[in-house]
Amino acid sequence: MRLPKTIGQAVSIVGGLVIGQAAVNAGYVAPIPVIVVAMTAIASFTIPSYAAGVSIRILRFFLLLLASILGGVGIMLGLMVILIHLCSLRSFGVPYLTPFAPLSTGDIKDTFIRVPWWAMVTRPRLFGYKEPVREGNAQGPTKPDKRGEES
Repeated sequence: MRLPKTIGQAVSIVGGLVIGQAAVNAGYVAPIPVIVVAMTAIASFTIPSYAAGVSIRILRFFLLLLASILGGVGIMLGLMVILIHLCSLRSFGVPYLTPFAPLSTGDIKDTFIRVPWWAMVTRPRLFGYKEPVREGNAQGPTKPDKRGEES
């Protein structure tokens, strides 16, 4: 707490390694869980958003507790509970996992790989129910003709 951020992180990682090695040598824990916990701690530094990091940290402790009680079945059970919760969330009336949770094959075209604008002819199914076809490309202002009127 009183150390600078860069030194504090390095000291905590080295301290965790020393304590983990001592716990393995003393026979309190197996080496594999120490490696898994260390990898998840290092991976938590890659999350750019602080709020997302806190929520993932809480979920990590929840999954770690389930794994210690039920093993691999506990991890799968915890991941299923998280997936069910994500499927039940809605943001402004739209399901959170759209277009995957209510599967819409026409809307998947712009999720993983960016599709060119000319290929996106229709609006997403949940948004464009009144007017499913997008407007044309030439919707900007037009150049006036020689008489000063727009054509």
